[in-house]
Amino acid sequence: MIDIIVFSLLGLGLLFTLLRFVIGPSLSDKVVSLDTFNMIIIGVIAMLALIFNNELYLDIVIIFAILSFLETIVFARYLEAKKDGNS
Repeated sequence: MIDIIVFSLLGLGLLFTLLRFVIGPSLSDKVVSLDTFNMIIIGVIAMLALIFNNELYLDIVIIFAILSFLETIVFARYLEAKKDGNS
């Protein structure tokens, strides 16, 4: 029963993040919503690891978290360069 509640709350969070991504007025809002979306996806995969009792999902979570962090760094550098007028 608790799994259904957690997954529905994660789905609601995904819906709000996608909504912010679509109607976000600035590029920085979209980058923050994309990072939040990635964090929620990490939570979903971790919950799947708990439900299926499979540690392989945790390895996937670690790799996805590293790639998500690198994605955020790349977007932040892009926004910084765009603000300085170097792009």
